[in-house]
Amino acid sequence: MKVWINGNLVEKEKASISVLDHGVLYGDGVFEGIRIYNGKIFQCDAHMDRLFASAEGIRLPVPLTKQEIVDAMYETIAADGISDGYIRLIVTRGPGTLGLNPFECSGGSVIIIADQIALYPPEMYENGLNVIIAKTRRISSEMLSPAVKSCNYLNNIMARAEAVDAGAAEAIMLNADGIIAEATGDNVFIVSEGTAITPPTEADILIGITRKVVIDLCSDLDIPMSERAVTVEQLYSADECFLTGTAAEVIAVTKVDGKVIGSGKAGAITKKLLAAFRQFIQTECGK
Repeated sequence: MKVWINGNLVEKEKASISVLDHGVLYGDGVFEGIRIYNGKIFQCDAHMDRLFASAEGIRLPVPLTKQEIVDAMYETIAADGISDGYIRLIVTRGPGTLGLNPFECSGGSVIIIADQIALYPPEMYENGLNVIIAKTRRISSEMLSPAVKSCNYLNNIMARAEAVDAGAAEAIMLNADGIIAEATGDNVFIVSEGTAITPPTEADILIGITRKVVIDLCSDLDIPMSERAVTVEQLYSADECFLTGTAAEVIAVTKVDGKVIGSGKAGAITKKLLAAFRQFIQTECGK
């Protein structure tokens, strides 16, 4: 396995960056998780746009153009012989002092890792996930824009640790007002009386690439769709619940805090959207 670092493909055992890189010292950087299907980068433009928007949000200069990064990703995919898999694309602040000043760094590092991924086993897409509501709250937009996909993921990691402690597959996080925000790595949808509902950007969510595709699919499939606040009580009483994300794609949630959601299996609308999403992948990537 080779890793692309600042223009060079190196064996993963030799892949390294400076211990003084502010990405290491402070989590000062941005990243994207991107799927590869049939040798093609899925939703490539959307991921590039979000990466550069995240970088701009933290005043992080990206040392390459979007096209140069895309070319580097395809170079890495080819070197690793990956047809279906996952890319982790990282841009760090670069080496600097032990102080916090981001403008004393010498220039960012761009890192591309391509590998296989299987987040959940196939049976979970039928049987659904058992999740919890985390006590760890989502960072407020008044502290850091939720639109920034930052390398500092401790907020999400601590919520995921709660899920692991509870024997659950995932944790759903609330915002500071106690309203549903997102899962630790995915966006949240519920289905109530035939309408798909997902928290709005004002709920302190990361605007997911897969979330946007699913919202568009709802329109194509004439599934009523609403972006509005979702309470914990509305989640508990929903007819269906599902998560969307790059790695997870579209996956049902059938139990929250020990409470069964709907029939306890993936619901009709969840299944319909998963099938439509996989067809969308075929259309875009020829898989």
